[in-house]
Amino acid sequence: MKETIPHDLISEYEGIVIDPRLLNAGFVVGGKRGRGVAMVKLDNGKWSDPVFITLTGGSIGLQIGVQSVDLVLVFRHKGVLTRVKNGDFTIGGDASAAAGPMGRSTSANTDYKLEAEVYSYSRSRGLFAGISINGSNLGIDKGANTSFYGSDISSQEIFESSKSDSEAVQGLKEALNSMQ
Repeated sequence: MKETIPHDLISEYEGIVIDPRLLNAGFVVGGKRGRGVAMVKLDNGKWSDPVFITLTGGSIGLQIGVQSVDLVLVFRHKGVLTRVKNGDFTIGGDASAAAGPMGRSTSANTDYKLEAEVYSYSRSRGLFAGISINGSNLGIDKGANTSFYGSDISSQEIFESSKSDSEAVQGLKEALNSMQ
């Protein structure tokens, strides 16, 4: 993305969801679905291992089109994500997301308060237009977690650890740490 997530936001907030390919389509009635990862900051300031998630949603209204969206959600409190455990929660019902602030530097941040529970950042490709009422559901992808970690491990256990030596996981953690 041309715009970056402000360093202060990443350093102060405790959770992140990254969905690199959320598909959104609609003609009056719409739907969206994507798969990604969720991570939280541990008490020592390090990022947890990633928990695989699915993001699904629906909408109704005056809308038409198809688009692919790269989506990042930044959470103020990690408890919002860790409470999901092996269930799910609704964005828009349990937690509302605000469009994230862009281009805020540390020096310009003295009079700006980051107060939303969830900020969203996205980049889309395709064409989608309209006005609609919608909601999204974030759920734990137990099958992907079991496949990646090699055992039936709960999302809570994954959120509490930072043990993975996978090259991809280490690269993701390094990328997040470089944003702080």
